[in-house]
Amino acid sequence: MPRHDFRPGRLVVGLTALGAAVPYLGDAAGAWRAPWFTAFAVMFCGLFLASLVTWVAYLIRRRRPARTASSENAGAPASTSGSHAIK
Repeated sequence: MPRHDFRPGRLVVGLTALGAAVPYLGDAAGAWRAPWFTAFAVMFCGLFLASLVTWVAYLIRRRRPARTASSENAGAPASTSGSHAIK
């Protein structure tokens, strides 16, 4: 049983931050030259992608309980049992 919910948007943000660091590591090692604005472009695209992933995950999680609730509510409502009747 997982201890917390899986958050795919946070995973995408973490991978984006690592992806933004790679060009500068290559620049520091002398393998290639990275312009100063590379991190801004990579992070902007990654944050946009993370927002889309988070939105899709939210929509999936929101619909899942609605589907299971509609199939499980075949019995009578609780108010007809008499214990919670309105007086």
